Amino acid sequence: MSALFRPTARRWLRAGVALGATGVVLLAALPAEAGDDQTNNTSSKLRAAVTPQGVAEHLKALDAIASANGGTRASGTPGFTASRDYVVGVLEKAGYRPQVQEFEFPFFRELAPAQLSQLSPQAKTYANPDDFTAMTYSGSGTAEGQVVAVDTDLTPVTTTPSTSGCEASDFDGFPAGAIALIQRGSCTFGTKALNAEQHGAVGVVIFNSGAPGATGSFAGTLGAPDVTVPVVGASFAMGPELAGTTSRLVTSTESEFRTTWNVTAETAKGDPNNVVMAGAHLDSVVPGPGINDNGSGSATILEVAEQMAKTTPMNKVRFAWWGAEELGLLGSEHYVDSLPADDLKALALYLNFDMIGSPNYVRFVYDGNNSRYPVGPGAAEGPAGSGAIEQLFHNYFGSQSLASEETPFSGRSDYGPFIAEGVPAGGLFTGAEGVKTEAQALTYGGQAGVAYDACYHKACDGIGNVNMTAVDEMSDAVAHAVLTYAMSTKTVNGSMKGHPVSAPDQEETGSPTGSGTQSGGGLHDDHDELLSS
Repeated sequence: MSALFRPTARRWLRAGVALGATGVVLLAALPAEAGDDQTNNTSSKLRAAVTPQGVAEHLKALDAIASANGGTRASGTPGFTASRDYVVGVLEKAGYRPQVQEFEFPFFRELAPAQLSQLSPQAKTYANPDDFTAMTYSGSGTAEGQVVAVDTDLTPVTTTPSTSGCEASDFDGFPAGAIALIQRGSCTFGTKALNAEQHGAVGVVIFNSGAPGATGSFAGTLGAPDVTVPVVGASFAMGPELAGTTSRLVTSTESEFRTTWNVTAETAKGDPNNVVMAGAHLDSVVPGPGINDNGSGSATILEVAEQMAKTTPMNKVRFAWWGAEELGLLGSEHYVDSLPADDLKALALYLNFDMIGSPNYVRFVYDGNNSRYPVGPGAAEGPAGSGAIEQLFHNYFGSQSLASEETPFSGRSDYGPFIAEGVPAGGLFTGAEGVKTEAQALTYGGQAGVAYDACYHKACDGIGNVNMTAVDEMSDAVAHAVLTYAMSTKTVNGSMKGHPVSAPDQEETGSPTGSGTQSGGGLHDDHDELLSS
């Protein structure tokens, strides 16, 4: 899951070609015909076929890939390439013809922590990240020289945002070979840094505005690998501290365009004019293996796709594994941007599964009708039909005597490009860096006052970070939703084709039919064994 919403710089996404093909891939090709075997064509049968053992097998494979490739599966690294190949291989074995959509994206990795020190008039070393931190897409190298303030009087800006560094004229008289000291304000960090470099700056320090809530050190992004000199964000106090000094700034980064891929595969049968999509991002962040974020979602829909090969859907089902989500939803946005208008119109809905095995989990469902999270800075509007998707998940969990609650369309995952085009969307999430409340601990188990996933975006997000009880419960919900909409999307978009799937508690008498356990809380011993064996 992307750490925060960053509107994608679409100009940087460059279309590629499919592996072994000559044209740009827009849609998944058809898998080989699976015949009329309808073994898993009811919710109970598909949920029984989608097992935690099957999901765990994929999770262990992704963890092994990360371990063999420097502890990461980030797009632009060998670990992502190997993850792509693993998914393709599993899909081919299941009878699909997966398609690989190539595109270029702006890659960034910090190889060593940035350093900043004053050489004169006094020797002083500053703390990273308390005083400063490298900006995403900073150039790499050592900058040493006089620190020169650019169009700022070094005082807090509390009303009209500072334009420091926003115009080329701000650098009139700037001495080549100096380090530019620029105040945060009205234009992008990338604009400020580019202007500085083009006027001879060997390094850039962008200090905070000094407004209430904007005084500390901050991590920003330059938007793309355009700048070659070191660039850092710093606290407001660092502005007056550094101005006029001679200082040294050191960064060690990789900032360049690299190639990555989306993987898609779809069912042989089903209405091609009413397509149900289910997606998860396959990449991790650079610092970690990403087995909860988002091996859990990727492994789950891979298991569902395998078992869906034994169904005959009324609507075509397309599965997707996205690249470069962690740098701003780049893979899903590239895919949506690539779709011809008629193919975009054919999308009945999109289901997103990002982080569904958090160790201190809550069963979150995207708030499709904005009933709990009204449209605003932290919640996008769910397109028409999204409320019905939300309700399906709540109904499913209710049928299993499992609680669930809403989470907003915050723009942090791959539903973003779909809802921007008006495609109904929904999905599941078990929590990231947010902290579990007392009420949630009473409802779902686990620990109040502790993050849902304390290893979010960290090196410790390995196989031991996944709660298989959560995966078991959520994967059954995924299977139920995908099959429901594979058979009928009437409740979402009014399409009359197909027939509805019975509610889980109406398919047969007796106990609930899913394989999920019926309680929240911590790992169960049998689930621990799934990942340790």
